Amino acid sequence: MRRTIAVFAALATMLASSACTSKATGDNQPAGTKVAVGVIAIIDVAPIYLGKAKGFFSRRGIDLELTAEQGGGPIVKGVIAGKYQFGFSNVTSLMAAQADGAPLKAVASGVASTGRSGRDFSAVVVRDGSPIHTAKDLVGKKIGVNILKNIGDTTVRQSVRKAGGDATGLKFEAIPFPQMAGALRSGKVDAAWVVEPQLSEILTSGGNVVASNFVDTASDLTVALYFTSQTTIGQNPKLVADFTAAIRESLDYAAGHPEEVRDVVGTYTPINDTVRISMILPSWPEDINRASLEKVAQLGHKDGIFKKTPEIDQLLP
Repeated sequence: MRRTIAVFAALATMLASSACTSKATGDNQPAGTKVAVGVIAIIDVAPIYLGKAKGFFSRRGIDLELTAEQGGGPIVKGVIAGKYQFGFSNVTSLMAAQADGAPLKAVASGVASTGRSGRDFSAVVVRDGSPIHTAKDLVGKKIGVNILKNIGDTTVRQSVRKAGGDATGLKFEAIPFPQMAGALRSGKVDAAWVVEPQLSEILTSGGNVVASNFVDTASDLTVALYFTSQTTIGQNPKLVADFTAAIRESLDYAAGHPEEVRDVVGTYTPINDTVRISMILPSWPEDINRASLEKVAQLGHKDGIFKKTPEIDQLLP
């Protein structure tokens, strides 16, 4: 009888050990909790892809599921609806949602302008031979942006104002970033606002920059943020803390490893070697430039994007 009990005890120990092994990763960390994050297939989000590849998230028990959307607006809606636990969005989309009462909270900086006119990762471009030479020439022309009434048209308007043009006379058309080069070549639009890698795709094919819209808007503009919902913060504060720590580590790593950034971009959006080498990398500071957000909020209110002035302090961490 004692021998039978001993056998069953040994078997139970083996099964328990097997179960624990099946729930563990190779480095003996707990299996990751699946966490859905909405992103955009542009250079801005290279750090989160690098962080996933380097294990910054998995070491904290997070199994990232990254889904690409067309712009910040759909990602904001996805987080509010519970489709995503976290998202990456430009600050205009976030401030518009916050002004409408959406319970959102930023957890970390996302990406920032280089602050260098003509050498930023964002620009308004035209095809070779275009009669458009400056931002002032954009008045009355059709301009491609990825999402209407958002950070693209707000910052493009600011470039036009800075060049002495009438920003109320601009015409915008929504076109996904990956389709922007084709729309410009075909004449569907006269100019296009793009970020990397689409910027270098157009420039290496003969396009020209007519304005650095982020630089024209604010010095060292904080362009986007990683964020979550107040519901997620209330229900799982440890997950929010772990995600925030992992994304901050990812931002720091990306800032110090530009060649790995260039390589990882090609894993989530198609680019050729010429574009990979030519891309202008953005800045990935850990700190959020609050003054630049105030400028965007003022411009968005002026342009009619916000129904009321956003409460920036309620949005920021």
